[in-house]
Amino acid sequence: MSTVEIGKKVPDFELPATGDQHIKLSDLLGKNVVIYFYPKDSTSGCTTESCEFRDALPDFSAADAAIVGVSRDSVKSHANFTTKQGLNFPLISDPDETLCKAFDVLQIKKNYGKEYLGIERSTFIINPDGVITHVWRKVKVAEHVATVFETLKEAQS
Repeated sequence: MSTVEIGKKVPDFELPATGDQHIKLSDLLGKNVVIYFYPKDSTSGCTTESCEFRDALPDFSAADAAIVGVSRDSVKSHANFTTKQGLNFPLISDPDETLCKAFDVLQIKKNYGKEYLGIERSTFIINPDGVITHVWRKVKVAEHVATVFETLKEAQS
């Protein structure tokens, strides 16, 4: 899979997700898809971001958009996170980093002086034809979901 960028079609993918399902991009097309990548289930920033997407899902749905979260956590971890936080959209498990690499969200991070490869919090809007229209990288959680929604609405005007 090649790296995605604005104006380019996203190659189809199929990966396991919560709810005993496999998510295929081609099954979601025909509507906008908001796909957000986050580092780890049940951490503070990831929980806040996921809960904000959860709370905004009715607005996104009314704007004919689907939301999908992605991390390298297992489906079991995602299921626990989904249950604990009452998430109302699927979380994709990407342990082999296939999707993370395609979207170029794996970056060198530092924690307590140690370097490691981790997911850079990022969000993408894919239009109904499967083309990337908007990209946010190095996302700060505060107000991010509102920004994504406003951008989506403006793009539909």
